[in-house]
This record gives sequence, structure tokens and C-alpha cells, in this order.
Amino acid sequence: MIEIESVCKSYGGARVVDDVSVTVPAGGITSLIGANGAGKSTLLSIASRLLPADSGRVLVDGMDVARTPGPVLARRLAVLRQENTMTVRLTVRELVAFGRFPHSGGRLTAEDRARIGEALDWFELAPLADRHLDQLSGGQRQRAYVAMVMCQGTDYVLLDEPLNNLDMRHSVQMMRMLRGMADELGRTVVLVVHDVNVASAYSDRIVAMRDGHLVAAGPTAELMTPELLRKVFDVEVDVHELGGRRIAVPWS
Repeated sequence: MIEIESVCKSYGGARVVDDVSVTVPAGGITSLIGANGAGKSTLLSIASRLLPADSGRVLVDGMDVARTPGPVLARRLAVLRQENTMTVRLTVRELVAFGRFPHSGGRLTAEDRARIGEALDWFELAPLADRHLDQLSGGQRQRAYVAMVMCQGTDYVLLDEPLNNLDMRHSVQMMRMLRGMADELGRTVVLVVHDVNVASAYSDRIVAMRDGHLVAAGPTAELMTPELLRKVFDVEVDVHELGGRRIAVPWS
């Protein structure tokens, strides 16, 4: 499990994460929701050690992420940033292979190549494996980056807006693949997502934030209420049951 304890982060005197404490249980999908500027991405970056906290700490299965050696942490936790660019021209296979670096140090073994093949197959990228990233559509390229993270073989996968710039079809495709990673491969997936209905349809738990503060955390069905969503997004919302899922409809 991931334990976030009294974490704070400020930029230029502005507190962007304010004394947040929350536990993410192992297994399933947990979605961080909230308006722009709520602190979601900053909290995820602190949890993955991309950013240092000003105070507080984050534990992953009891390991303090700020103190655990990088190679050790990289075998337990993988992260994908919101913006991803490569300064060299890579094929899909070469990008996905980067996920094995914590295990192989760049010298791929037979096991590494098998894991790379599995990740390519899982994200339906095998036919594109030898294409360069700049020859792919946005959705294909995003799948390649997430495949790289999956290939790292960690128990915990943290993704900052993996649906960024994806259309409806590709968003559904991505979430089905992430759902499969959680259900079939036993990974704990934590992601920042803007669409609360995506969070409702695919997540087991929600962490809701506003203005750097934790508003609520718990099972998705319990948090998808008009009262909570109004508090988080400052907009009137109706919530309807459709196909066993709670769908939010903002109206003012």
C-alpha cells in the first residue's frame, strides 16, 4: 500500500499540497480527481519521488520513497509523467525496452525481451514495434509510453493524466487496458484523471482534492455523490445510475 502522511508542498509561497494524509490500498485502480490546480499531479509526483515534499513522507509497502535507493524503488514503483518527450528518435520497441533498465542496466536478457514482448502484446503494439514514435498517432504513442511503464514490472504504477489528448475511443481503450493490468496482473494503478465519469466507470477508489487539500477518499460508489462533486468542483451536479455506474451530469 501507499501511505501519504502529512505531505506539504509550496511554490513561491503558495501552498499547492497542504497537509495531505491518505492511504492507497494495494490492488485495483485509484483515481485522483479535482479541478485544475487542486494539487493532484503534485501529490502524485511526490508519491513517485519526482518531486521532494517540503514536509511529511510517503511510504510504499513501508519504504520511505525519499530515502529508498533509486534502483530498489524502481523495482517496486513505476511512474509516467503528464508530458513525455524524447530527444532521440526511437522505435516503439526501443522505448518499451527502457522499462527494463532497473533490472538489466541496459543489457537486455532473455527475460527482459520476453517482458518487452508481453508489454507490446498487452497494449496491442506488436505490429507497430519497429515504427518510430514520430510515425504514430497520439493514441498509439501514449500506449507505447504506458507499455514502457508496464514493462518495468513493478507492483505500483502511477500515471499522470494517461488520457491526455486522447479521444473517446482511445480513452476507453486505455482504461480497459489499465483495468486489465489491475485485475489480471495484480498491479496497483494510481492515476490522475480529469473526467469524473471515467473515474466512476473504471476506478475502485477515488481520492478527491481541492486547493491542495484532501476533500475525501474512499470507494468510488460512495464518493460519486452530488454533494461531494459540488464541493470538489464548485458546480451543481446530478448523479444518475446507468448500467450499474454512477454518472455525473453538471448543469450550472
